[in-house]
Amino acid sequence: MSQTPIAVQNGHPKGLYVLFATEMWERFNYYGMRAVLVLFMTKALLFDKVFASNLYGGYTGLVYLTPLIGGFIADRYWGNKRSIIAGGLLMAIGEFILFFCGSLYQTNESLSSMLFFSGLGFMIAGNGFFKPNISSLVGQLYPKGDRRIDPAYTIFYMGINVGGALGPFVCGLVGDTGNPDDFKWAFLAGGIGMLLSVVTQLLFQKKYVVAPDGSPLGLVPKDSPKSFSNPLFIGIGLALLATMMIGMLYIDAKVFSFLTYLLIASALYIVFFVLSDKTLSKIEKERVGVIFIVSFFVIFFWSAFEQAGASLTFFAEEQTQRQLGSFLVPASFFQSLNSLFVVSFAPLFAWLWIKLGKREPASPTKMAWGLLLLAIGYFWIATGVKDVSANVKVSMMWLIGMYALHTWGELCLSPIGLSLVNKLAPLKFASLLMAVWFLANAAANKLAGVLSTLYPPGMSEIKKAAEQNINLEGILAKTVTPTTEEIAKLKELKIPFEYKSVLGFEINNLNEFFMLFVFMAGTASLILFLLTKKLQKMMHEGQD
Repeated sequence: MSQTPIAVQNGHPKGLYVLFATEMWERFNYYGMRAVLVLFMTKALLFDKVFASNLYGGYTGLVYLTPLIGGFIADRYWGNKRSIIAGGLLMAIGEFILFFCGSLYQTNESLSSMLFFSGLGFMIAGNGFFKPNISSLVGQLYPKGDRRIDPAYTIFYMGINVGGALGPFVCGLVGDTGNPDDFKWAFLAGGIGMLLSVVTQLLFQKKYVVAPDGSPLGLVPKDSPKSFSNPLFIGIGLALLATMMIGMLYIDAKVFSFLTYLLIASALYIVFFVLSDKTLSKIEKERVGVIFIVSFFVIFFWSAFEQAGASLTFFAEEQTQRQLGSFLVPASFFQSLNSLFVVSFAPLFAWLWIKLGKREPASPTKMAWGLLLLAIGYFWIATGVKDVSANVKVSMMWLIGMYALHTWGELCLSPIGLSLVNKLAPLKFASLLMAVWFLANAAANKLAGVLSTLYPPGMSEIKKAAEQNINLEGILAKTVTPTTEEIAKLKELKIPFEYKSVLGFEINNLNEFFMLFVFMAGTASLILFLLTKKLQKMMHEGQD
């Protein structure tokens, strides 16, 4: 018996709000954990900033790489619904493993290290099944060509950011207390949030997450072999994938940094796999080409934006004046700012795109504006730290203003990009091409970790060196020549005593570090503006 469609032309289907809540709790988990990750590594596990930055980049890079696997398996074998539940459970397990890591790091270092990489590996594997499939379901709630899709993704993006705002706040409140022993409570809170996400999806998907004609979405594909639905087979497959992710993260962090090469190989394979499909028309292939082109440009956006979990956390911790009366604002709280601004401004942007009507910019143009706003944000904070020495803390207004500008840029780029992929992707490759968007995020996050290693030595390193009677500030400024013994001691303590260079340019201070992102994002923005007319033609809007 057919059901009456729940979507009406002037509103949104109830399924959008189910997906909103499911994604909200998952983002609570992810962003809450990410807010304390580099702090946990440097304060509890005592990793140096360079290693912590590289590991952060490897972890977040793999988080966005595994949707390639999860998207493919969902399209062919499991369907969206099963993949979302499996992924959510894996991430919850990962958080609970990290909780035990945070409980044992002082008493059993080797076991704690194993648990740390294991917890991250489970998080990586779980995200691969969860992330592309829930994003893909949003677009399937609407008929093709429905103008509500862009606002729907913006509303969905609000759900992401409600969780993104609550996660760092709650996890920071219970975990980032100044006592490294408390970080474990942040991981426990994240795990509980992830379980709430899974329960929400289980309770409401069947009734509300349906197609415009009322048929259920996310079911197992009809041609999927029955053996692939066997619970034992599913359990073994998930365990093997998590084990593989643990191994890959460990090797990339401690043995050989191979992830960059893997990302390039993955991108080339997908290009070949999709474009060699003879059933695709010329128009479909050109639309797929647009997806690949804009995905390349968002690498430059996210590699700068994702400094929030790495170098910008170091900046908030060490060089931002965080005292409000008797309360010291935890550094992790600043990672809530972006999400709070998204929740505040997303309705305005959703209204703006509809209000502009025929004057609404094309999706690639919106994304170019996003890159430009990101560059302006970094110019703002670069101005705030200009001529400021490493032992001086600056006002919170510089971080707050930067995050506001970055949020406006994100609202021009991220929900628009998600919607663009949904509109342009051929149905048979819907989840896989959504995963391409996350592949660009993977490359960007890996690059973000690499760029974060360029963060100049600051207050914590100067203080640590001073405890050994070493004038690190003078050594860095080249006004003091270190002795052989001092160099040996600095190496032993893993304290950098030279500034790093990029493309032959030495980064001597925070102003130069932040200006690097101004030039990178600004250049990418300019090129994308110049390409927008060509990309609009390739999109073939209004044609079937």
